[in-house]
Amino acid sequence: MNKTTVLIIFGGASNEHEVSLNSASSILQNLDPDRFEPVMMGITRKGEWKLFNGDISLIAKDEWEAFSTPAMLSPDRAVGGIVIFGEKIETKKIDVILPAMHGQNCEDGAIQGLAKLAGIPVVGCGVTTSAISFDKAYTHIVCEQAGIPMAKWQLVTAEQSFEEITAQINNGVGFPCFVKPANSGSSVGCSRADDAKQLESALKLAFNEDRRVIIEELVTAHEVECAVIGNTDPFAPTTGEIVSPTGFYDYDSKYKVGASQLFIPATVSEESRNKVRELAVKIFKILDCRGLSRVDFFVKKDGSVLFNEINTFPGFTVTSMYPKMMTDSTYSYPELVTRLIELAFEN
Repeated sequence: MNKTTVLIIFGGASNEHEVSLNSASSILQNLDPDRFEPVMMGITRKGEWKLFNGDISLIAKDEWEAFSTPAMLSPDRAVGGIVIFGEKIETKKIDVILPAMHGQNCEDGAIQGLAKLAGIPVVGCGVTTSAISFDKAYTHIVCEQAGIPMAKWQLVTAEQSFEEITAQINNGVGFPCFVKPANSGSSVGCSRADDAKQLESALKLAFNEDRRVIIEELVTAHEVECAVIGNTDPFAPTTGEIVSPTGFYDYDSKYKVGASQLFIPATVSEESRNKVRELAVKIFKILDCRGLSRVDFFVKKDGSVLFNEINTFPGFTVTSMYPKMMTDSTYSYPELVTRLIELAFEN
């Protein structure tokens, strides 16, 4: 039986470059060798594309570049894969693309657009869904229009004066509040502001990531996540909850082993867990997602559920919630990777 050639792309010009390296490493270690032939393509922090031919262990160590050759995914459908710029120019056909990438220039529709031009199936969501879902403002607008409950929020931009933004917040969500870049992941650039002085620092941090920033009211609640898998008939098998010692689910809480406590299912009522799962599937369909997504919620003390955000290609590291939720409830890790590739072909 001929093996399916899977182009696994990792790295990227993104503030989540390191997370991507770990995700790709985990995926490659769990790729079924009897069914799939992996082709490893790394993108440097500068945006250089390179075909990697070394040991998988070098990816997570970020030592892969020394064992790579300049290459690129061709948008030309006649090529149907990658172009390798070695001693001579060669091409290699690719059956499916698995972009183990997160953040800007990766999860935001950029890679998906290139895959669409190339005419090659891609694991996960398409161009429009990826772009809308990665941008917190557009996600809020679309889901709010569809009647999805969420916390009060406002959009501000770097072109506004601090005085104008402060007045906007005082007349809107109020203090305390959370400040988030509209286009960023893994909580990079996110922080809490209890007053105008802290708001100034929080805005500076967020504007380093994006000129558009979301400001949300502070919600005292459990932060519950939900794994969704499928295409037009998705399902959400379980929920999860990470409790950070700092009270804020930041970058370290997400990716450093031992930084947080993890609960699967989430430590909320069964009624609330079912509501989370129901809303997660509804949001997945509203945004026309494909393959996989992790949908995050706030569950308040009264049991009510508010939508927080969606990740269309969540982390696949050893501490990442999406694979943990799926392996705890439905698939082994290798089965999960295989199923996601199958869903790409089915789509």
